Amino acid sequence: MGINSESEIAANLQVGPTDQGMVRIYVEAPGVDLPLDFDADEATEIAEELLAAAEVVRGMGKKGGKPKKPRR
Repeated sequence: MGINSESEIAANLQVGPTDQGMVRIYVEAPGVDLPLDFDADEATEIAEELLAAAEVVRGMGKKGGKPKKPRR
């Protein structure tokens, strides 16, 4: 399955700090219980990637189509 593959699987996503000083992304779905821990720098990189992807999607408009390259 790739980034553009659709799926019927529904999942819950939680993000927050742990008591161990990490940022946790927690994914829960049928048969899946996946805690992913990141240090602050890694979490910042992930946040920047999410923001860049959101900017690309906004640039696509409501009709979809080929995404524009993100500005850096």
